[in-house]
Amino acid sequence: MPEQTFRYAACGGANTVLGLVLFKILLVYVFKFQNVDLGFYTLKPHNAALFISFIVNFIVGFALMKYIVFLDSNLRGRIQFFRYGLAFVFNLALNYFILKVFVEIFGWWPFLSQCITTAIIIIISYLSQKHFSFRTKAEN
Repeated sequence: MPEQTFRYAACGGANTVLGLVLFKILLVYVFKFQNVDLGFYTLKPHNAALFISFIVNFIVGFALMKYIVFLDSNLRGRIQFFRYGLAFVFNLALNYFILKVFVEIFGWWPFLSQCITTAIIIIISYLSQKHFSFRTKAEN
């Protein structure tokens, strides 16, 4: 296994566990499976937990990817951050829609649905980070 793949698996795994634990804590203990009224919009508890856990995962994930996993990337930090943000928004939207289908259409339990969705997102995330956010530019 290439070292970069191992580092991605270790860092991504740790960040994934952090996200799932945070999702579960928010869903069960903070939101108590109750809708979250923001005044102008009401979020279902699994969506509120998803958005908050994704914000934490964004910050932690970018730091891990930049400083531990993709050390050979020669893109400027702000370019990496912007691209990571684009990939993050795409992954968040994809996660939201898959979670919505699993929970609201199939009637699956929210935490199980999030675990399955996470497995799908991990594959997409690795490819987008390796080939887009932290790619190595060819030297001329």
